[in-house]
Parts: sequence; structure tokens; C-alpha cells
Amino acid sequence: MTVVSRRRRRRGEQPMVPEAEFTSYYGRPVVKPTPWGPAIPAYMFFGGVAAGSAVLGAGADLTRRLALRRVGRLGALGAITLGFVALVDDLGRPTRFGNMLRVAKPTSPMSMGTWILTVFGPSAGLAGAAELRHLLPRRLDWLARLLGRFARPAGIASAVTAPGIATYTAVLLADTATPAWHEARLGLPFVFAGSAGSASGGLGMLATPLAEAGPARRMALGGAVLELAAQRRMEAGMGLAAEPLRQGRAGALMRTGKALTLAGAAGTLVASRHRLLAMAAGAALLAGSALARFAIFEAGQASARDPKYTVVPQRERLDQEQAHRVG
Repeated sequence: MTVVSRRRRRRGEQPMVPEAEFTSYYGRPVVKPTPWGPAIPAYMFFGGVAAGSAVLGAGADLTRRLALRRVGRLGALGAITLGFVALVDDLGRPTRFGNMLRVAKPTSPMSMGTWILTVFGPSAGLAGAAELRHLLPRRLDWLARLLGRFARPAGIASAVTAPGIATYTAVLLADTATPAWHEARLGLPFVFAGSAGSASGGLGMLATPLAEAGPARRMALGGAVLELAAQRRMEAGMGLAAEPLRQGRAGALMRTGKALTLAGAAGTLVASRHRLLAMAAGAALLAGSALARFAIFEAGQASARDPKYTVVPQRERLDQEQAHRVG
């Protein structure tokens, strides 16, 4: 009910026609759902794992934790490869990725993300390949030495660009007109950053011996705390647009993801002495991070399909402006 309608009712006036209930625009959604498929949230998840793993690998290299370095570098290489496969699958043709490199537009999250990925991918690939140089045949010893020489600079370069890889997809979502994503714009980058930390830390706990997994446990715990706290704050500031995150398929995914992340964080606190517990906690954190990405993606699509999440906030803003002018 609008401000004008409420004032008329207080004065005892009856409207001549009932309040219009807007449900569509000539039978079409007010905001079209994006044409993206499930490959996009998969890409976002793998990008977060790759980013956090690159940071872990670079830190482990500088502190001489060889097992953790190997897990971090190979984790970054594997995750960014899977993420690129998912991205190309959604784009349809690999050449479309190259086409996005024709321009550099600072105001476009997609353009900036493409360039960040162009720097991160090869550097993470080179650092990861260095961990496999012992598998090269003897006649390629020169290549093994070359990989070893450039492994550290490449690892550091991937770690420097990792924050952009972890968060640019959040900015990309928030820059759309999709109600749930746009209303989450202030908190979504922090959610994605925390999710990247919890997932990559979980991978480190899953694959690294206990003696060297301390940095992975700390990253996993810090990431989980940031992710859960940012999710709560984000939902509190989204207003009506937070509904899709609590209902339907997206709500189920989000609740399960939060439960797994919380369980993984709790397990991390006592995982320093028990290898199996560390592995279980790491797997829970990875699963929780993945479910959170898919939940946020599904919530955005659901909010675009229902015109309520576009029309009601617009009416409320108009009512507030009208009340301010009248008052």
C-alpha cells in the first residue's frame, strides 16, 4: 500500500479502483534471468579455490614448507584449469575469451576480470608445472631447470593477482540488474573472499601432512569466519531481495552450505592432531564453499524470475520520495 493510499484510508476515503498488483510486463519478466548455466557458479568456485591455493603455495615456498607448496601450486593449477573449462563451456567457443582481450575497460568487471585471469592463469600454470618437472624425461633437463628458475616469481605473481580472481566475479554479479545480486553488492565480495579462503584452506588440510598444514588450517578458519559473518551481514542489508536466499532450492543449498562450513570450521579447531579429522573438515569446507556459490547464483536467477523483487523496492523508494516531498 502506498503512502497516498494510507492517507486516503485515514481520511475515510475509498479508492475507486483496487490497488494494482504488478506481476509482469506484457507477460514477460521485468528483469530477464541471465542466460548463464551451472558452469558459471562452478567457475566461480574453482576460481576461489585457485586464488586461495596460489596464496598458500607462495607462502609455503617462502617458508620452505615443500609439501604445502606442492599442494598449493598444483591446487591452483588444477582449479584454474577446471574453472577455465567451465567458463569456455558457458561461452560456447574458446575464441570468445580471446575476443574479450581486445579492449581493457576499467569500468567493466568482466573486462578487468578477463585481464586478471590472463595474468593469473599462466603464472599459476608455470608454478604448478614446476612441481611436476621431475616427471620430465632426461632429454628435457633444460626445461626442468627453466621451470625451477621461474617457479618462485610465477608463484608470487599468481598470489598477487589472487585477490582479484577471488572477488571479481562477485563484482560482476552485483553489477547486473538481477535484484538479489545487486542488493548484495556491498557484502558479496567479502563472502566470495571468505569462501575462497575456506575452500583453499580446506584443500590444503585435505592433502597436506599435519606437520605442514598449519597455514592451511589458519586460512580455512579465517575464511570460514569471514564467509559466515559476511553472509549474515549481507542478507541483513538486502531487504526483500534476501528472500530467495532463504526459500526454495537456493535456500536449501545455502542452509546446507552454511552447516558444512560451520562444521568444517569447528573441525579445523581440533584438526591439528588427527589426520582423518583434518581431511573430513577440509572436505566439508570445500563442499560448503561450492554450495554457497551455487545458492547465490540460484537465488539471483529466482529473484529475476519473480517481478516482486524488482517492483516492490521501486515502489517503496517512490513512496519514500513522495512522503519526503509532501512532508
